[in-house]
Amino acid sequence: MDDSLSLWHIIIFLVLLLVFLVPYVMIIKKAGYSGWWVLVTFIPLVNLIMLWVFALARWPVEQRAAGIGAEKVF
Repeated sequence: MDDSLSLWHIIIFLVLLLVFLVPYVMIIKKAGYSGWWVLVTFIPLVNLIMLWVFALARWPVEQRAAGIGAEKVF
């Protein structure tokens, strides 16, 4: 049995990577952050810390909405 990756394995990996990363980038951008923050998901332990930072921090979208006189956005 050959243990090397075939072209199909690489294609399936890239498709799955896109299926998971594209929604993350869209969510991060809607929150008001740069989509490049999705690269943090590939760094062990840092990804867990940043998950909590994103969850607990006030998002730029909320800050902008509060600045234009909104009482509470979310």
